[in-house]
Amino acid sequence: MKDDQIHQAIAILKDAVLTKGWVTPAVTIVATQDRDPYKVLVSCILSLRTRDQTTAEASQRLFALADTPQKMTELSVPEIEQAIYPVGFYRVKAQQILELSFQIGELHQGRVPDELETLLTFKGVGRKTANLVLTLGYGKPGICVDIHVHRICNRWGYVKTVNPEQTEGALRKKLPPEYWIIINDLLVTFGQNQCTPVSPRCSTCPLYALCDRVAVTKSR
Repeated sequence: MKDDQIHQAIAILKDAVLTKGWVTPAVTIVATQDRDPYKVLVSCILSLRTRDQTTAEASQRLFALADTPQKMTELSVPEIEQAIYPVGFYRVKAQQILELSFQIGELHQGRVPDELETLLTFKGVGRKTANLVLTLGYGKPGICVDIHVHRICNRWGYVKTVNPEQTEGALRKKLPPEYWIIINDLLVTFGQNQCTPVSPRCSTCPLYALCDRVAVTKSR
């Protein structure tokens, strides 16, 4: 994909998401309900190595019990575990959610920080989660790069990187700013439904003509 083709690619993706009925990522659904950075942070933690449907259901159960850092600290680890089961690593995540809730209350006056470097000080919060909080929770500029964004941008030939962190750096240099916040939602949805990790559906892909199909050895 040539650099100037990204505008065409994004337009095609937006149309595909609307017309094909692809499911919106669970964390985005949580964010669009009330733009609460705390809920975005917790839902993103729950979503790691967990299917979207499971994440959505676990988030709903947990926030019915506690939807602020203060309320969360009033729960016990077993109560949080019960609410979020069966998300992946639910015991570890329950402890993590409780610890960061105390940290937000004690060090940040109950408000989730809106600075990337501060968010990265929370145990278990990486760049993907921190950028989601900034973009979906606060509407601030940021590029959330998960495995879908990393894989697809390299498959397109738009970047040539070896890990998500390098991809984030490359996209910050070349991706037009108007696409920073939406790129994750579009490519997660696209990656789950069309441009799958193994044997992508290239024969029906609306981006086939723009894609270099780097490292694609088998497709449908």
